[in-house]
This record gives sequence, structure tokens and C-alpha cells, in this order.
Amino acid sequence: MLRESIRVVKEKDPAIKSVWEVLLYPSFWAVMNHRFAHHMYQTNHFFLARLISQFSRFLTGIEIHPGAQIGKNFFIDHGMGIVIGETAEIGDNVMLFHGVTLGGTGKDKGKRHPTVEDNVMIGAGTIVLGPVTIGKDSKIGAGSVVIQDIPENVTAVGSPVMIVRRDGQRMTPVAPEMLTGKKRRAM
Repeated sequence: MLRESIRVVKEKDPAIKSVWEVLLYPSFWAVMNHRFAHHMYQTNHFFLARLISQFSRFLTGIEIHPGAQIGKNFFIDHGMGIVIGETAEIGDNVMLFHGVTLGGTGKDKGKRHPTVEDNVMIGAGTIVLGPVTIGKDSKIGAGSVVIQDIPENVTAVGSPVMIVRRDGQRMTPVAPEMLTGKKRRAM
């Protein structure tokens, strides 16, 4: 797991020149600490899990609840201000930039946080709220606000979020519900 995490950081950030630099990378430690805290959480050591996650938050500025499920090759670039909630699910090969929130609305019970499928990139300052799904191979532009499902293989930007690319082709901006058939979540 350690080697894989080092490889991911070196592969995703061209500014990293050596393994030693990876060890200075806050997101490397946030992800490593989360994996340990998540294991503690799954084995019902809730206090220890929270202690590890809070210590990691103090050191890195990246807050990942130990209950969040995170897949392989997860990468956070310039991670300050990241918040990932307890019931968030993140697939493989996902990249988040600084200031991203995968949070809840305060209205939902049970599954309260987003699901981010494989190969998704979420730009800086984006807020994704509630039990919505970001479809695989999608990109969310910086500063977007997402409160509804985003289909697979699209690029979505803005507040409210609008889809501007589908399957790599530019398109007239359209609200996600036009492609998913699901209504926008009430805040």
C-alpha cells in the first residue's frame, strides 16, 4: 500500500522529483492516515479512528471521516481545505483539488454524502452535497456546486452546475437533469 501510494503521487504530480519529496506531501499523509483510520473504523474502534483522522486533519488541513470509503489510486492535489464526509464513497483513480467538499445537506439519513465513481476529477473549490452520484469518467470544473446526479463521461461546470461536454464533445450547456431524468435536490 505504501509503495502504491508513493507511485500515485509521483505519477500525478509532475513537480515531485523523488520519493523523499512525496514524504513531504500533505495529501500522501492524509490518505495513508485515512486508510489506517478506516481500518480502525471498520473494526469498531471508533474513538481511535476519529483520533487518527483528527490528528491527520491537524497536520494536513485535509479532513477525511474514517467512515468514508476510498478506492485505489486516490489523489489529492494541493489538498488544503478538503472535506470528505462519513458516508462518502470514492472509486478508483479519483483526483480532487484543494477546497473540495464531499458533504451532506443535513437533511438526509443513512447515506448522506456523495458517491464519486471511477476516473473522476473534481476541480478546486467544488462543493458536492448530499447522496448524489458523480458518474465515472466525468470532470467537474473548479468552483462548481453539485446537488444532483452527474452522468458518466461528461464535463460539468458552474453554480448551478451545467453539463458542457459529453463523450468528449462540446455541447450547448444543459442542466444534468436533462440527461439523467432526475430532478435537482432541494436544499
